[in-house]
Amino acid sequence: MIGYMIVRGKGSTNNGWQLVLADLSLILFLVTLTALVNTSDEANAWHARTSVVAPLHVAPSYVAPSQALFRPTARGPNLAQWLAEQPADPRATLTIIAQYSSTDKDLVWADAHRMASSIAPSDVPVRVVITKGEQSDLYASLAYDEPELSN
Repeated sequence: MIGYMIVRGKGSTNNGWQLVLADLSLILFLVTLTALVNTSDEANAWHARTSVVAPLHVAPSYVAPSQALFRPTARGPNLAQWLAEQPADPRATLTIIAQYSSTDKDLVWADAHRMASSIAPSDVPVRVVITKGEQSDLYASLAYDEPELSN
């Protein structure tokens, strides 16, 4: 930043405080202007990044610890039978969690869709979470996903 200073003439004697105040005002103006320019560049860059990528509405997500877990087995009940045996609770949500490896992505997606479709007639809300992992896995979690409000 280039420094400016008002220099007093040799003959002036009573205007010292005005010159100091003028110098401080000029310094404050330059510092404020520099801060505003830097802030507006950062704000414009942030707005440009987020306006392209950010969705219009993002709902907060909360996944609670499981009350019960279901893993499909050959000799066990299917998901609809298992869900019918669980205590009915309107706060509970069933989350089908599918993890796929690079080799069987389509198979895991189809299995997760089949599991979700098998309990369509029930009143339990269902969501499916699919992620990539080192090995494939598929299970369902019944949990209270809405946290209780405490006042």
